[in-house]
Amino acid sequence: MPEFYAYTDGACSGNPGPGGWGVLLQAKEGEAVLKERELKGGDADTTNNRMELLAAISALEALGRDTTITVVTDSAYVKNGVTSWIHGWKRNGWKTKDRKPVKNAELWQRLDEAQKRHAVTWKWVKGHAGHPENERADELARAGMAPFKS
Repeated sequence: MPEFYAYTDGACSGNPGPGGWGVLLQAKEGEAVLKERELKGGDADTTNNRMELLAAISALEALGRDTTITVVTDSAYVKNGVTSWIHGWKRNGWKTKDRKPVKNAELWQRLDEAQKRHAVTWKWVKGHAGHPENERADELARAGMAPFKS
């Protein structure tokens, strides 16, 4: 039975500024890659955090059926947000512990919805540290941003 992975990354030129997101989806048996799919997109005026979130959302929304998947991100914001902070935000009506509105709440809500039908394990890796799949996701994110850069 193959194991499924989504390697996600976001990029921004300026923050805010033009940005992009990238996803490398893989089905693996051991170290062997059985199938691979690449996704990318971007926005003319966004932030790095929004692009990191959209990468994770896009990975999960692209899956056609309920899947057990490991999402690998170099964003502590995404990993900590979805595995820890989101529970308090939901209890507090999408407010922080300081009672301020959660930034990017609509994307956090979309991510929460996207992960409901899957069994997701979230894993953080250090970015720009030679992790091949993370580097490929970064390339895809920069390619997704390219049409929006002047």
